[in-house]
Amino acid sequence: MSLIEELRDLDAARRYILEGLWLQRAVRPAAATVKRALEWAIKIADDGHPLPPIGFVSDVGNVAFGVDADQRMKEAMPVPGWPPALGRSYEDHVLGKLYSDWTFERAGDALRKYKDGDRVRGLAYVVNQIRERCGLPGVLLSTAVVRALMTTSPDEVLQTGYDGLVRDGPSALLVTFYETIVSAGRRMAEVLAPEDILALEQGTAIADMGEYVAHRQILQTTAKLEAKLPARPVKPLVGRKEVPTRVLDEDQYPVGGYTSISTKGSIESLLHSQLAYMEPESPDLFDMKFVRDELFYYSRDENQFLRRRRAFVFVLYPDLIAARFKDPDLPCQRIVLVQSLVVALVRKLTDWLSTDAIRFEVLFVQDAGGKSPLEEEAKLLRLLLREPLERGDGLVATGDRAAVAKPTPEQAAADAATVSKEAAMTYLARLSRTAQVHCLAAATEPFAMEMDNVVITELIAGGARPELGDGDGVVGEVESTEDAFDLWQETALRVLQLWV
Repeated sequence: MSLIEELRDLDAARRYILEGLWLQRAVRPAAATVKRALEWAIKIADDGHPLPPIGFVSDVGNVAFGVDADQRMKEAMPVPGWPPALGRSYEDHVLGKLYSDWTFERAGDALRKYKDGDRVRGLAYVVNQIRERCGLPGVLLSTAVVRALMTTSPDEVLQTGYDGLVRDGPSALLVTFYETIVSAGRRMAEVLAPEDILALEQGTAIADMGEYVAHRQILQTTAKLEAKLPARPVKPLVGRKEVPTRVLDEDQYPVGGYTSISTKGSIESLLHSQLAYMEPESPDLFDMKFVRDELFYYSRDENQFLRRRRAFVFVLYPDLIAARFKDPDLPCQRIVLVQSLVVALVRKLTDWLSTDAIRFEVLFVQDAGGKSPLEEEAKLLRLLLREPLERGDGLVATGDRAAVAKPTPEQAAADAATVSKEAAMTYLARLSRTAQVHCLAAATEPFAMEMDNVVITELIAGGARPELGDGDGVVGEVESTEDAFDLWQETALRVLQLWV
């Protein structure tokens, strides 16, 4: 039997829904669960996706939203004619997987943060991704069947389904579907892919299709780029350009002192108030807390002068709009590869330079008309670089004040730097006064951007095979390879060798 069945007969489609409502296992079938399950089913069918058994859809939704915590069945409700062994296998291999899988737990956490309307859309996305990833069956049917049941009393809907099960027994289609679902549950490793989780957490799962596809392509391409990058910091290239840091505003650096409290430290930094725990008899409360590491100590921040302050800036020129083109030798558009390269570099540098004070900035230079043609790409990078942005260690600037509700002074300065190449170079020169600055400037045509106090690396993405420059317009050589995508991976490695 095919995994996708089309039910043109309205009576067969109605029976598929009614019987499926009694196959819920996370919560007991009741009037309160009917409306939720039908709403979720309508959204899946409206999106044109095959609808798995509605009992499975209900179980996914109730577990994801935590509804089952108060309404969970202690014992499975017997369903007339349903094979008992199949019900137990479903609970063990499918429900048990939903409860224990870390990807589904993160997906549920993301869904619970959505508003009511977005929750339904998000759940429909989760169900469809599980179906596609695990090879689950489903049916194509008219949503009019489900909408008609929505207008009927929930108690009547359940009673009609139960009477049909008593009279005719479960349909062979549902039994086969559940056997397939159990078989898929036995062999599935993880319920969702990492890009599915990020799409839920960053909101692109419920965005328009273009933004969702672009976001997913960047994540998948970034994973491919990172797959061939070394796990440990690379060996620097011999003769690479180095620029010393010139710190002029040292007042912005903390110079030590007690800044926080921790449960580890020396006896000299012990909070004196805890001496009150000492008693004549031993062991006393002070001794117990000491053994359990529950005493508090003043903690001193490491002096920032002992850490390198580094800034990594990506300058993307407006002619990259021509990179919205898929070359036959590449798996995706060139602009997607440029964005994936940025994300991969940020991730590796964050991992490798954890002991340095690092900062990431992305500047989208405006065109001659004062507009930023890559605004959609900037929006995606704000999502993909959300963590450093929220920590205050990152910035994405396009010159569009509407993109940031309340721009900080740093945001305003970065926005001003996007006016032209000269403005970006002025901004980099000012930034180099307080940090060691490395800049990757990307365009589709060769250009010159040489600076004395900033390490400039030029990326020319005019074709399927990227080229690297050293800042004065001279194109550097990257190890030749027949595969164009492999050359992008070599480019990422070469940039890391120039920067780390």
